Amino acid sequence: MDRRRFSIFAIVVLVFLAGCGGIVSDATPTPDQPTEGTQTTTEPTPPPSSPDEPNESNGTTPASPNGTLAVHFINVGQGSSTLIVGPTGETILIDSGDWSDDGEDVLAYLERHDVDRIDHLVTTHADADHIGGHAAIIEYYETQADGIGAVYDPGITSSSQTYDRYLDAIEEHDVTLYEIRAGDQILIDNVDAQVLAPPEGYIANDDRNENSIVIKLDFGQSSFLLPGDGESESEEYLVNEYGSSLNATVLSAGHHGSQSSSSAEFLDTTSPRVTVISSAYDSQYGHPHEEVLQRLDQRSIRTYWTGTHGNVRLVSNGSAITVSTQQEGPTTASDLRDGAAIDPGADAELETRTVITATGTATALPDSGSSTPETRTPTSTDESTTTPSADPDHGLSIVEIHEDAEGNDHENLNDEYIVFENTGDQTIDLGGWTVSDDAGYTYTFADGYSLEADADVTLHTGSGTDSDDQLYWGRDRAVWNNGGDTVIVRDEEGDVVLEEVYE
Repeated sequence: MDRRRFSIFAIVVLVFLAGCGGIVSDATPTPDQPTEGTQTTTEPTPPPSSPDEPNESNGTTPASPNGTLAVHFINVGQGSSTLIVGPTGETILIDSGDWSDDGEDVLAYLERHDVDRIDHLVTTHADADHIGGHAAIIEYYETQADGIGAVYDPGITSSSQTYDRYLDAIEEHDVTLYEIRAGDQILIDNVDAQVLAPPEGYIANDDRNENSIVIKLDFGQSSFLLPGDGESESEEYLVNEYGSSLNATVLSAGHHGSQSSSSAEFLDTTSPRVTVISSAYDSQYGHPHEEVLQRLDQRSIRTYWTGTHGNVRLVSNGSAITVSTQQEGPTTASDLRDGAAIDPGADAELETRTVITATGTATALPDSGSSTPETRTPTSTDESTTTPSADPDHGLSIVEIHEDAEGNDHENLNDEYIVFENTGDQTIDLGGWTVSDDAGYTYTFADGYSLEADADVTLHTGSGTDSDDQLYWGRDRAVWNNGGDTVIVRDEEGDVVLEEVYE
């Protein structure tokens, strides 16, 4: 059989790989294969009590009773590589960057994070900027570490030398290789990892990008959607096939932020709070394209770019996600290019930047077995105010949300504001408390700031001189969506004390 025509073993069995999970499909098991193993689910847990103290040794925040899920977007320049570390330490590596560095940056990152085994190596598609390090990674883990559990491939081959080296490494080290399709599931303890694409029969005339493996991870009430290099036809397939089930807390921007991906319909369907773009700062293809950045900006989606933020790590405990990056930079999509470049392989440590609530974002896929997400009923409002709500323990209340500034919101930032009132009978020490929106944009009250009983304070989005009753965020872009958003107030421990939804 011609290896370039069909070079991998098609999935025709129900597989459970002992000790490292496996994949589940609807096919009938062969006599030599074990039957399906069990998979447990996890209940949502409270946000981290100390989000500013990540555990750098394993890339996760301090574990809650049900553990944490860490998703690392590795800065590989013009390419893509994503490391997933499950709550029991199982690992998935999705892609390995460009062929030009032969996996050196990815291997260095894995070594720094003490990853001694790759349980699941996923090839989203055969392009050299996604499988460039595969051969070296397989060689290293099979000869110097604890091995590769299995490799997963969509089955559309390439004639490149990079692809040949990848297959040679699999053959040389006798690594199990599977072809997977929509409906399969990668088994990882306490995480629902569903394969959403490509479908049987492929789409778009077997185009490699359009038939990328697409994976959705659900963990508690948080979710991550990872679409590889899927473009317009892949996104159309996903929207038509799954609809609102695509809703995700975090979206990896398809095809490195190319204008052919992250369409308006796809963004509206997935409705992410955070997007991560993997591409080079000086991409020869112009990634990320301005059209995509504008679409993200219009939806106020907090955006991270490996070109300016370096490695990006998101750690979920099921109800909140802690975001860490190597380098600070703009998170408003249209401002990303104002950030400084950071080279792949830079050794700067990851530092915590923000914590984003994940409540109610995970949506069960058809027949996926995921738990039903928590839902929230918006408070009925007019276009500029909302019904007051109060935190009974502290007495802090929201008495007005003025999200629709007169004229252009971005040019009249101080007319976008929130009014808080202390309805209790004691002064509230707000130092270190935060105010954030659904996308994770966060304001922090200055140390020592307090709100006396019966007093109120207005938090403006723009710039000005702070006083007892007037505070200024200092942003250069609007925060609060006119079409609806959530105001989230956390205390200095990171616990949610007030949450107000408006339409």
